Amino acid sequence: MDLPRIFTIRESTHRVLNPFTPEKLATLGAAIGLRPGAALLDLACGKGELLCTWARDHGTTGTGVDISTVFLAAARDRAAELGVADRVTFVHGDAGSYVSEQPVDVAACIGATWIGGGVAGTVALLERSVRPGGTILIGEPYWRAEPPSQEAVEACHATSRDDFSSLAGLVEQVHGMGYHLVEMVLADEDSWDRYAAAQWFNMRTWLDANPDDELAGEVRAELVADPLRHVRYRRSLLGWGVFALRKR
Repeated sequence: MDLPRIFTIRESTHRVLNPFTPEKLATLGAAIGLRPGAALLDLACGKGELLCTWARDHGTTGTGVDISTVFLAAARDRAAELGVADRVTFVHGDAGSYVSEQPVDVAACIGATWIGGGVAGTVALLERSVRPGGTILIGEPYWRAEPPSQEAVEACHATSRDDFSSLAGLVEQVHGMGYHLVEMVLADEDSWDRYAAAQWFNMRTWLDANPDDELAGEVRAELVADPLRHVRYRRSLLGWGVFALRKR
């Protein structure tokens, strides 16, 4: 069980594996009122930047679950680098079936709601781990504007217009699930640029070092297509944010 290698190539130098800058991640941690000793669960945790930096900055503890052995190795290295390896644990496994043995104060899935088949299913999964009165964090895309074509839809990592909601529609959805939206931190166009453009640099660096690899053709094609998809469509049409929810 592991993540396809193309993902680890694209995001080889990223610490935050979403269109979210370190500054916005820090803003989110401060905004939700983390306290020392609070217990966190991060499903599809990637390289563990949320758990590691919040443990350093707020004195929290936590567990991260991810399918990628490469990303988890980076997460453990980051925990050691920040001096929080005794406060965070990383588990290799299927985040879509993971439930914490003990209720946590904050349960998160940031940018990977496919593990629960969408927002509703992922919130239901996180509900099984969060304590009464605790906070659920969901990171999710939304349409900033109506996509003008199917080409635009696919450039935004979707197969259908209905794959994502508008921002208002997303808020209505979580309200309809019985939650209050208590905080949100949204990406902007610069956030998208830093995420996407760094992927291009990573791919080109990898390609220069591995021109004959079996993935080289796929990487070359993506280096031609993805910058155009990004500047034509994604940075203006697709929003992204993290939403903090508490049960009504």
